[in-house]
Amino acid sequence: MLGTSEEPLCQAYDLAMLDLDGVVYISGEAVPGAAAHLAAARDAGMRLAFITNNAARPPEEVAEHLNQLGVDAEVEDVVTSAQAAARVLVDRFGEGARVVCLGSAGLEQVVRAAGLEPVGAEDDAVAIVTGYGPEVRWSSIMRAAVRIRDGLPWVASNADQTIPTAFGIAPGHGVQVAMLRDFTGVEPIVAGKPERPLLDETVRRVGGKRPLMVGDRLDTDIEGARRIGLDSLLVLTGVTGLAELVAAPEEVRPTYVAPDLAGLLEPHPAPAQDAEEHHLGGWRGRVDDGRLTVTGDGSPGDWWRVAAATAWAHLDAVGEPVDLSAATPPAAG
Repeated sequence: MLGTSEEPLCQAYDLAMLDLDGVVYISGEAVPGAAAHLAAARDAGMRLAFITNNAARPPEEVAEHLNQLGVDAEVEDVVTSAQAAARVLVDRFGEGARVVCLGSAGLEQVVRAAGLEPVGAEDDAVAIVTGYGPEVRWSSIMRAAVRIRDGLPWVASNADQTIPTAFGIAPGHGVQVAMLRDFTGVEPIVAGKPERPLLDETVRRVGGKRPLMVGDRLDTDIEGARRIGLDSLLVLTGVTGLAELVAAPEEVRPTYVAPDLAGLLEPHPAPAQDAEEHHLGGWRGRVDDGRLTVTGDGSPGDWWRVAAATAWAHLDAVGEPVDLSAATPPAAG
């Protein structure tokens, strides 16, 4: 069930590890209010780290984009799955190791910055690292697949199945990972969320003794936090809506829920349970004949918390998600 914080999250935690697409921006455009909410959290003493599974863009490019959107970000505040993958390789093989890079120029740039020597698909190397790269040639993928099958250690920046583009949701690096896995029978070390290398690398680079993961995806952001014992805030500006939230199994449930990044600036009381109802801040939730209803009045954030707690209790009891035909979230703001 949901956690409780009597303090605003920006005071209860000293580091926010922020996913980007769906949290700070959507398709490259700023989420309304995101810049102001993040500035207020930083003013309250919270460190901000911007983390992404996208291995194609180097940190300098990500930081520049954030500043263009009005979000203050230094290069040192950005941590990518490519950097996490490079850290895995340096820890295992040491600086100066020759590594095949199968991905974008951004992946090669990060690998070089970590002290490794990027080489081509046919060159001598101690390992291979793969990442999203729309210009990667099929001949290079073929050569890499054979080398992985023949025993070359493999690190994948991430395994995301999809990536948002200007022309719609397209296949992500995870599709290539699945193809290479099927051909070679080899499981790569995955650096990006929900695996732990990216989150570990973020804390190592940015610091923080009490980090909070902030994301919009249950299966990467929230699951990744839970795997390594971190608290998490789910914001509802991205891919997760009411249907996904109420059907979430325990392993992908967030500690806190908020409509947007203003949730960093607020305390987070958890709903209380009274008989068959959950209640918080003027809202009361119950399930009758499998149908969720939330009645009353209050803040949008409290509505979502009551809805989540009520629906999860029903899911855990009967094994089926609630019917949402009678549940309509209030408008934010």
